[in-house]
Amino acid sequence: MLKVNNLKVSIGEVQILRGVDIEVPSGELHAIMGPNGSGKSTFCHALMGNPDYSQSGVVTVGETDISKLTQYERSAAGVFQSFQYPVGLPGVTLKEYINEINPELNDEEILELSKKFNVSNFLDRDVNVDLSGGEKKRSELFQLAVKKPKVALLDEIDSGLDIDAIKSVSSLINENRNEETSYILVTHYSRILKYLEVDRVHIVVQGNVVKSGDQELIEEVDSNGYTQYQE
Repeated sequence: MLKVNNLKVSIGEVQILRGVDIEVPSGELHAIMGPNGSGKSTFCHALMGNPDYSQSGVVTVGETDISKLTQYERSAAGVFQSFQYPVGLPGVTLKEYINEINPELNDEEILELSKKFNVSNFLDRDVNVDLSGGEKKRSELFQLAVKKPKVALLDEIDSGLDIDAIKSVSSLINENRNEETSYILVTHYSRILKYLEVDRVHIVVQGNVVKSGDQELIEEVDSNGYTQYQE
């Protein structure tokens, strides 16, 4: 389980998150929604330990307090982040990268798992190099399945995708949910959430969680936007 208690995050003198409290039980998928600049992606970056941010509060994964850990240490503790704009790794093939993530998998297991995510053709290609947006996102989800983290942070995984790619990515998320993993998906738009089995929705406005609830909140946002939550 992921527990976030009174998380405050700043860059320099600018405070972005003002005291966020969220709990995501293992096996659940929670959506973080909000307008641009509300602090959604900052929340993911802070949980991953991005050193550009100053932060206070307590973040625990299971019984482990990761609040003071570095990015590498948080990754080792079971935190995984899928980025809005995945970067390429020239000179490192996807298969080589997967071997580093989980050296216990043999070649046959890697191939079979890659077929589930339709990325088997990319195994001998450099990570995320010359791939479309949808292909990059499928590759990220393949890496997530290999890693089997305790916490999965999906930062705007729908960004730049057309409707067919969104449906494909959503199906992969639904079909490969792990009961040992807490999932957080950050999105500005509600369209991907219509294809996902979301357990809880949190609305973030101006660095605060202003409302939490079930999927009815998605319809509420669709009907009235985010201005209804702003003072």
